[in-house]
Amino acid sequence: MIGRGAIACAGLLIAGIAAGSAPAPAAMPRPAQATPPRIVSLNPCSDAILVEVADPAQILAISAYSRDPASASLPADVASRFAITHGTVEEVIALRPDVVIDGAYVAPATAGAYRRLGLRLETMGTQRSIAGALADVRRLAALAGHPDRGEALVQRIVAGLARAAPPPGQRPADAVVWEWGGIVAGSDTLIGDLLMRTGFANLAARQGYRQADIYPIEALLAHPPRVLLSVGADRMLHHPALAALPGMMRADFPAGLLYCGGPTLIRAAARLAAVRRGLG
Repeated sequence: MIGRGAIACAGLLIAGIAAGSAPAPAAMPRPAQATPPRIVSLNPCSDAILVEVADPAQILAISAYSRDPASASLPADVASRFAITHGTVEEVIALRPDVVIDGAYVAPATAGAYRRLGLRLETMGTQRSIAGALADVRRLAALAGHPDRGEALVQRIVAGLARAAPPPGQRPADAVVWEWGGIVAGSDTLIGDLLMRTGFANLAARQGYRQADIYPIEALLAHPPRVLLSVGADRMLHHPALAALPGMMRADFPAGLLYCGGPTLIRAAARLAAVRRGLG
């Protein structure tokens, strides 16, 4: 547990940095950097990759998102092996990592604080394609000091995608990925790339919908897809008009498989392949 004195000291230090009223403080004294580096991950997608490519002792903490079933890309038993952080600067400072990995939208004051404290900040943007996801695997594995593990994970993902691919010549089945509130996965998305590789056509994208657009139920009724993949519970999914649509299969798609690449792709592709096989 972090002592109150340490938290108060860290809070004063960050306040001074944000205000700009005092000279930049010297970096916190730390032991010489280990090889490989010690890492704090604040992003659930980097969490999922790091547990595969880094030594457990390197991972000082993963994000609290990975303990939440609604957002986790890690199996619960894996996430429970690691400490978690809610992403505050004070928490990160107390852990004294060499590297901090966060999402692309880090507050400038937070990024500046890390720099002044001598911490290396790496960010992960939204993963929009299989190629981009594989590049992130290689980048994080190299950052952790284990590029060979990154290549091994890439080969596992490629093999998983190959297993999930449809038979040659099979016509893609129209699919809509329906998230909470009627949000759909449109064009230029990781799940869109996965759909294409596993025997589906992204109907919403073909109709011009973009990522996070609202897909009205009228669109489903006018042009029902062969498969409606539902992410989470949504009251609109219980509309009686949907139940009356002939020939439309409905299948659950876990939220934890939707957003992240890395090893998550293997499970996501397997789920989509199982749905495709269920079409007969």
